[in-house]
Amino acid sequence: MITSREPLTDAQQHIYSAIAAIPPGRVASYGAIAARAGLPGRARLVGRLLGEVPDDVELPWFRVLRASGHIAMPPGSRGFREQVRRLKAEGVEVVNGRVPLSRFGLDANIDRALWGMPGG
Repeated sequence: MITSREPLTDAQQHIYSAIAAIPPGRVASYGAIAARAGLPGRARLVGRLLGEVPDDVELPWFRVLRASGHIAMPPGSRGFREQVRRLKAEGVEVVNGRVPLSRFGLDANIDRALWGMPGG
């Protein structure tokens, strides 16, 4: 459970918990996080809530990417450079702002990757 000095909504709690569960060296798309949080189809909500994370909540925000594997921030921006730096520090390959999801992503079966549950 994610805790904060500010009360969190159920959606925030579920989304932040799903992001916190992404293991180092792996990434997930906004849509995969929404699905894991029980909010399928709410990828934009994930992006919005990532932009509103309370200061006292630490999340591996840099492990969340677009469904294509691309970093969502403008190329060359400070945030873009920081996300690339953090991903590479965990051994994630980033080429031209894109991570090969076939090697580093959890989207194909996020439950199995995160929790070791049988896929279906």
